[in-house]
Amino acid sequence: MAIKSDYVKYIETYVDSSSTQSQQAASVNEVASLVKKDLLTLETLVREMQMYLTTTDSIIRARGVLFLGELLMLLISKPLEDTVLHSLAGFFSDRLADWKALRGALVGCLALIRREADVGTVSSADAKSILQSYMQNLQVQSMGQHDRKLCFQLLEGLMSRYPGEVVPLGETVLFGVCAAIDGEKDPQCLVLSFHITKILGGLFLDSSGPLADIADELFELIGCYFPIHFTHPKSEDVEVKKEELSRELMMAFASTPLFEPFSMPLLLEKLSSSLPSAKIESFRYLSYCIPKYGAARVEKYAEVIWSSLKEVLYISPSTSLVEPDPTGGMGFQDSEMTTQALILLQEVVQIDNGPFLSKIICDEDINTFLNGLTQFQNFSDIALEGKQKLHAISRILSFATKSSVSFCNKLFEKFFPQIMSVLGLSVEDSSKPYIPSSQVSFGAVYLCTELLDACRLLVLDMGKSIPLGDFADEQWCCVLQSSCISLYNLYASVLEASTADSTSNACVYSGVKGLQILAMFPEGFLPASKSYEDILQMLILIFTSNFDKTFLWNSILSALCEIGLFISGSHELEKTAIFERIVLYNMTSLLGSDDHDFPSDLNLQAIAKIGMIGQNFSLNLLQGLDKIIFAKLPEVYVSGNEKSIGLIVKLLHCYSSELLPRINEAGSSEEVLVSFAANIWDIIGSSVVSNFDYQETELLGATMATMKNIVGKCSVRSQEIVIKKAVGLISSSNISPWMAATSDTTMLQPDQLNERYCYESFSYRDKWITSIFASVMVPLRPQTQIPSIRSILQFFVTTLHFGHVPSAYALGSLVNKLPLKTRTPEECSLEEALGIIFSNSIWNFCCNIDAKEGSADANGGIDINSLKLCTPSSLIVQVHAIVGLAWIGKGLLMRGHEAIKIVTIALMRCLLVDGNFDVEMLKDVGVDGKEHALVTLMRSAADAFQVLMSESEVCLNKKYHATVRPLYKQRFFNTVLPILLSSVQKTDSQTVRSMLYRAFAHVVSDAPFGAIMGEAQKLLPVLLDCLSVLSKDTANSDRVYDVLLVLSGILTDKNGREAVTENAHIISKQLISLVSYSHMMVIRVTAIQCLVAMSELPHVRIYPFRPQVLPAITKALDDPKRIVRQEAVKCRQAWLVLLSLCSSFKVLLKL
Repeated sequence: MAIKSDYVKYIETYVDSSSTQSQQAASVNEVASLVKKDLLTLETLVREMQMYLTTTDSIIRARGVLFLGELLMLLISKPLEDTVLHSLAGFFSDRLADWKALRGALVGCLALIRREADVGTVSSADAKSILQSYMQNLQVQSMGQHDRKLCFQLLEGLMSRYPGEVVPLGETVLFGVCAAIDGEKDPQCLVLSFHITKILGGLFLDSSGPLADIADELFELIGCYFPIHFTHPKSEDVEVKKEELSRELMMAFASTPLFEPFSMPLLLEKLSSSLPSAKIESFRYLSYCIPKYGAARVEKYAEVIWSSLKEVLYISPSTSLVEPDPTGGMGFQDSEMTTQALILLQEVVQIDNGPFLSKIICDEDINTFLNGLTQFQNFSDIALEGKQKLHAISRILSFATKSSVSFCNKLFEKFFPQIMSVLGLSVEDSSKPYIPSSQVSFGAVYLCTELLDACRLLVLDMGKSIPLGDFADEQWCCVLQSSCISLYNLYASVLEASTADSTSNACVYSGVKGLQILAMFPEGFLPASKSYEDILQMLILIFTSNFDKTFLWNSILSALCEIGLFISGSHELEKTAIFERIVLYNMTSLLGSDDHDFPSDLNLQAIAKIGMIGQNFSLNLLQGLDKIIFAKLPEVYVSGNEKSIGLIVKLLHCYSSELLPRINEAGSSEEVLVSFAANIWDIIGSSVVSNFDYQETELLGATMATMKNIVGKCSVRSQEIVIKKAVGLISSSNISPWMAATSDTTMLQPDQLNERYCYESFSYRDKWITSIFASVMVPLRPQTQIPSIRSILQFFVTTLHFGHVPSAYALGSLVNKLPLKTRTPEECSLEEALGIIFSNSIWNFCCNIDAKEGSADANGGIDINSLKLCTPSSLIVQVHAIVGLAWIGKGLLMRGHEAIKIVTIALMRCLLVDGNFDVEMLKDVGVDGKEHALVTLMRSAADAFQVLMSESEVCLNKKYHATVRPLYKQRFFNTVLPILLSSVQKTDSQTVRSMLYRAFAHVVSDAPFGAIMGEAQKLLPVLLDCLSVLSKDTANSDRVYDVLLVLSGILTDKNGREAVTENAHIISKQLISLVSYSHMMVIRVTAIQCLVAMSELPHVRIYPFRPQVLPAITKALDDPKRIVRQEAVKCRQAWLVLLSLCSSFKVLLKL
């Protein structure tokens, strides 16, 4: 148990009037911790607090009660016995009468009411006692905001958790709620008030009960807040938003039908308001309340509701034309008011039994419009007002149609035959053939299309709860089914006409959408499945023969995607098979045929978009492309035909980048992927091509990327199959003896290696095999077993001599995934792999494996702790070595292996040129050549840090199953930063300094921002010096921009404000110099934006810099780039405001 003095001191601190809020909070937390750990019981605590809880000193008593209440709030999840809860409930219930200690009593009661059953709750009797005390003693509106909020929270908790104790108190509770709400203005309290009203509506359901007697009074109290008009200068400072207030008030309105006589007149009256926001809110409230009130109660408002809807939707439509040449439909976009009105229309139609529907069907204006439908023949001849009316009628009828079967029947009885007649179709005689007219009425086609879509949506909605056969006998269903063939012929004729002349986009849209809708009715609803097949055949025919008509082509493609998405989601097997046979097959077969004019780019674009529908379609398309690719590839690799290269590259890109990502990693698709990879190896193995130009280089790159992505999708077992296939191909090629020979090249110098084993002497076939094989190594999973792994490692290191970058990717990926320990002799551990790699002649070690200079480690491997770069006579090999070392280092860094430290040291030695590079070996190249060689070497080493820190898309990422240790970048940043900064301080060479800063720029630009902010105080001067040094060489422009972005991040982060303020002078000086940086526009833009951020610093720190800043910014106003001038205007304004403020301050000082 806790010693008495341990907790008494916390109580005394809390009740002490001189204690701060933080001290009081800490005291409560400490005592709560003791109770939670069962070191102190509540009974003991309360006994010790008796003096503070019962003293006549109202201040101490109030603090004591509040301490106990806040303690209970912290112990809300602590199990307590019923007797303890009963005693506490009685105490706090009595304290509600003590207005001096009221806040503590409210907090205590609230903590007790909010407890859950599994930790013990107050009894119903105790809850009733609290509620009665609340009603007898509290005058809510006489309290401060925080206390009122506590009162409402307590009342809400009692009503929601103890409804059985609230209802019997009837009028007492209701009058108490009315008194509490009356005159409330605080947003947080109002949200609670509205929610309490909603709860009351659910508790007092009796239409003749106590709520009915005061419903008018209660609604008057909450109705006065409609519509919500709530503004605040800074929304981030407000806990309650206007939307939340409005939503709670709306639910309060709808909480009981007893509010209907008062809410409906109010809401309908507001529909005539001159404020658009009030009308929108009224529509929204009506849409929510009417279904809650029921059809019987709102029937008497049908005339008023329809008149209001008609005013907004038809007489004075608030739609807007998106653009003169519409891209869909007629190009109108509904306003928020129109949208809310349409939602209300749907809600009323759904619950209405006849009166409201009759208002629409018998409306004189609608009937007059439909009788004159023949005047809307040509879209381009229709005036804007006519288009708005047509759009409004279609919206009214379609929204009503998809909401009610009753309305749908009435519409098909009265309006649909009339529309069909204008189109030259007959509802009664469906066998009558459709004769295409030279001029089809656009208005009738448009209305028919929208109504047809509404019927489809109604069918789908009804089909969720009712079998299709149960409403197939409805009148509208019979009419629609009998008109199916006629409608198909109508839309077909509209589309055929659109291919012959320059038909408006609106007409094209209606024709395409009509066929799309017919194809998307549920299976079995329309009479002939052949109609569906005919629709797809027509769409594909027009799609492939009218690719020059952009809008038509895009419309059909979107329609095909929608149809595919629908049948994919509805699992209609017959329709799916037809879609695959007609659409997917035609899409892919066209690529393999030369007897058409359809552009391959458009074809592949369509394939990619349709492939997005779902995995089954993507897999089907993959198989189709598979056949075409392997029909074309032999023409290039075996026959040497270069004409197909461009197409194959596009096919591989679509296969790899568009369709393959849609395929899951498991399932039947894996067989397709393994087969593709095996076929690639077979074709490459059969290659006899002897030339290698740019196009074929592009083909090789596409093949490598595709193979890499395919293998990355495969499972471990499938990857092992692909690797075995590749190793088998290599063993039967000219690479095999070369690979075996390279295992003896450990101590050969590069010039000797080049004489014996020259990669350039490879045949083009062998080079392709090497490159593709390297790319396949990248996405292997860590669990994948690789045969002949030791020979493969040595092979890749040897090819690295000759600048084969894919080998560097492969080596980095392998060291990232190889196991630390092996289970079988065939496996290779990471340590052994590093020994194999670094024993090659491209690297040299300070200690050799002999008795004189060193020894092998315990495992027989090479001591890599003494690694440094060798001193080759060929600079290019040195650069290749650094590239390889960078990728190997990245693999080690990502997995968190300590060997990354040795790689870092080797790179730093190259940066500092500390004797690792033998200048004497370059004596034949002259002084300028030596300087250039040194700079090239150092730049390669500096850029290696970019490889180490940046995210890579080509390898070593999660997509290719890399081993990634959390926070590896942050650890490397913290490790290498002191080394780089120390080296910068020690060097006297400007060249070395520049290259060190180049490496520093790579590290800092890719480091986590949190790590940078942790070192902001130390980094800021270095960043500025880095900018100063790097900006002198135009080759460093990208690095300057990277560092400038880091600086801008520090400037705009509030945690960096102190460091920025201290260095304001040198920051502004450096930014001013970059404002005129002529080699990169984004640097000038970012520098100006940073100066804007600087203007927000304390005026006393930045005011002295204004004579330098303003002239530089004024000069930038004449920059040739518009975006620079725009940012300069903003910056100048910010600094002029600063100047104005400082001038005003000086005037005040004089006063």
